[in-house]
Amino acid sequence: MALFGGLSERLNHIFSKLTKRGKLTELEIRTAMREVRVALLEADVNLKVAKQFIAEVSEKAVGQEILQSLNPAQQVIKIVNEELISLMGSRNAKLEVSPKLPTVIMMCGLQGAGKTTLCGKLALQLKKQGKRPLLVAGDIYRPAAITQLQVVGKNAQTEVFEKGKQSPVKTAKQAIEYARSQGYDTVVLDTAGRLQIDDALMQELENVKKEVEITETLLVVDAMTGQEAVNVAQTFNERLDITGVILTKLDGDTRGGACLSIKAVTGKPIKFIGVGEKLTDLEPFYPDRMASRILGMGDVLSLIEKAQQAISEEEAKKMQQKMKENSFTLNDYLEQFAMMKKMGGAQAMLSMLPGAGKLKVNEGDLDEKKMEHTKAIILSMTMAERENPAIIDSKRKRRIAAGSGRSVQEVNQLLKQFEQTKMLMKQLKGNKGRMRLPF
Repeated sequence: MALFGGLSERLNHIFSKLTKRGKLTELEIRTAMREVRVALLEADVNLKVAKQFIAEVSEKAVGQEILQSLNPAQQVIKIVNEELISLMGSRNAKLEVSPKLPTVIMMCGLQGAGKTTLCGKLALQLKKQGKRPLLVAGDIYRPAAITQLQVVGKNAQTEVFEKGKQSPVKTAKQAIEYARSQGYDTVVLDTAGRLQIDDALMQELENVKKEVEITETLLVVDAMTGQEAVNVAQTFNERLDITGVILTKLDGDTRGGACLSIKAVTGKPIKFIGVGEKLTDLEPFYPDRMASRILGMGDVLSLIEKAQQAISEEEAKKMQQKMKENSFTLNDYLEQFAMMKKMGGAQAMLSMLPGAGKLKVNEGDLDEKKMEHTKAIILSMTMAERENPAIIDSKRKRRIAAGSGRSVQEVNQLLKQFEQTKMLMKQLKGNKGRMRLPF
């Protein structure tokens, strides 16, 4: 599912009606803005935020220079894009680094938002930046919280400092001393959560902040809870003066309300977004890229970054050479599935392409299960069959189908799809990269 698919679809429908007209009147723009307001409210955007957003866009969009321009519809979309970026914080908010190491990051939030797992994800992000993080177990109430952090730490190849059920304040102080003595430059402190906000929880977090010099107080909230996430952020900010927010579960059925409202309501930026369950599924938050995705303009920069992380330069050159020689095989096809998985899967990649919302793509073609079935079929082939699919006759097809637990029809579909891919690559080679995308 595309990020904020419902909202993107509604906005694209509204703006497509504007672009079909030549000149625009003030009435047409204001009517469109009323529709945008409804779309934002349906996406669970805070009422005050939606009202203010529409007021600011409308004021700029009905100016004479817009109405009299050659393409007023594009000008209106440009204004909406700029206002969305402004609403979400204008720029990427990086983590602060303490002048006196270690930098101490306190993670806080309610139970169920994914805070403990986020500690591991953040540790992995910090390691990519050349940092040396230490995870600290400060949740002494939730059963198995310390064990969970140790498992997460092991998976992220990051040490976990824990002192059992002793006071979290005392543990935090000891962890900082340990970090200094062992050369760790960043301390990530996991803290207790509750099922709901209560005074005992806030008091404990306030005590940690009083006794320990905290560089970043990051609030982890579940994006799927919509306006409730905004309310939680507002309350935590009033008590703890948070420095930023991490939104989790943006890969789920998220309408977008929290993402579009948190900065406007709290004044504090979203610093990271969680887009999956794997430890690598944490991304820095870029307001301009998110605005582009919401408006169906794609997010090519994030796609390039994912590709660079998933595919080595050597692998890219090897694939380029195979395209040049037209020697692409089913083994290469198999490798592409692995690369795609590293990049978050086909749906995630498609959602980042400009104009992807306008493409008529069959959801089944992007189904991860279907891709696993395809892999099973290829793995049931001999090396000779993978290198030269032309030798696969009906007898071989029956054997491959039986070996993979799929049907002969699915084997035929795969071979046809593979031939179409090879033809597309030949076209790209013939056009020397000048092939235009269909949007």
